[in-house]
Amino acid sequence: MIRTAKSSTISGLALVLALLAAPSALAQSADMTFFVTSSGLGKGADLGGLEGADAHCQKLAQAAGAGNKTWRAYLSTQAADGKPAINARDRIGKGPWQNAKGAVIAKDVADLHSPANNLTKQTALSEKGEGINGVGDQPNRHDVLTGSQPDGTAFGGPDDRTCKNWTSSTQGAAMVGHLDRRGLRDDEPSKSWNSSHPSRGPDGGCSQADLKSTGGDGLFYCFAAN
Repeated sequence: MIRTAKSSTISGLALVLALLAAPSALAQSADMTFFVTSSGLGKGADLGGLEGADAHCQKLAQAAGAGNKTWRAYLSTQAADGKPAINARDRIGKGPWQNAKGAVIAKDVADLHSPANNLTKQTALSEKGEGINGVGDQPNRHDVLTGSQPDGTAFGGPDDRTCKNWTSSTQGAAMVGHLDRRGLRDDEPSKSWNSSHPSRGPDGGCSQADLKSTGGDGLFYCFAAN
């Protein structure tokens, strides 16, 4: 095929524009302080505890050019083995937080847990700046692991809501939120970003297959704590 001078000029111009756009995209990612993991760890709700989940946040942020911050998973744990519960809201710093494209999710912890927050399907982007499938998409991946009540605190009582504090891929249950704020009903739990319903399924509630069966994929929220 013979390339004309005109086509070569157009190709060259496209390359120049792409190179000019790249630094600004990288700079925006460097300012990112919130994202939804583009992928989970592949073992259902067994994340290796909070330590493993935090490490996954850090790894994904590093790959996206935002590894100079201290990243924390938005996950609560329940009191067990003589250790006190940990609240997700206490792990993520003071805010404000913005996604990979610069949209502010919330200005502080109180704002994040209020009806005024800006966490929606359009703003709950991955570390790559990409949207996550929600209701109506195939496959639906809108269930996000949190183990938390609506105010970001841990659950009390005997019922497991954290898949054994993020170490089980079989028995147990994990509270999930809907990143697209949509569910089967028009009620508050269905619209909750962090406390919609417990996981369930034939493997016991915490396997990768169980999470996928109700519209999830083992994803979770990551926030820059500093």
